Amino acid sequence: MKKFLIVVDMQKDFVDGALGSEEARAIIPNAVKKIESFTGDIFVTFDTHFDDYLDTAEGKKLPVKHCVVDTEGWQLNDDILSALAGRVFVPVRKRTFGSVELGLLIAQASGGEKFSIELIGLCTDICVVSNALLLKAFFPEAQISVDSTCCAGVTPALHEAALETMRSCHIDVH
Repeated sequence: MKKFLIVVDMQKDFVDGALGSEEARAIIPNAVKKIESFTGDIFVTFDTHFDDYLDTAEGKKLPVKHCVVDTEGWQLNDDILSALAGRVFVPVRKRTFGSVELGLLIAQASGGEKFSIELIGLCTDICVVSNALLLKAFFPEAQISVDSTCCAGVTPALHEAALETMRSCHIDVH
């Protein structure tokens, strides 16, 4: 069985930049260990915005410019980047919370074999849950899980709420 790890938006702006938090910084060591010990294919999503971000639908609801392509805040957190060093991974740029392209890439990478998907990253209540639910819809028979010790939400309460939502949709949370 193939195994896929999805590293969601572990970018500087979400760790210690424009939208960073203590909770995000706290999960970095766990995420590093997960990446370093994972045996399988890795996909890394990048929240990707442009200079017109504040004029977008998202920017109007969250008016904090972040993850503008090719800026320092768009780059991966240094510890995550180090954990990925020497590993082959598929970068996935996404312009919104979830990525439909990610499902297509996983389908292609599976080569028709059975597979499992594990997600880690930021933010549990926005991009992790969005991608987990899209993947569950895309692959209803696949084993999909989230490592809660490698995720952080906008707040601890929203993190827990997102984990409960994923459990309700038959995504394994550990």
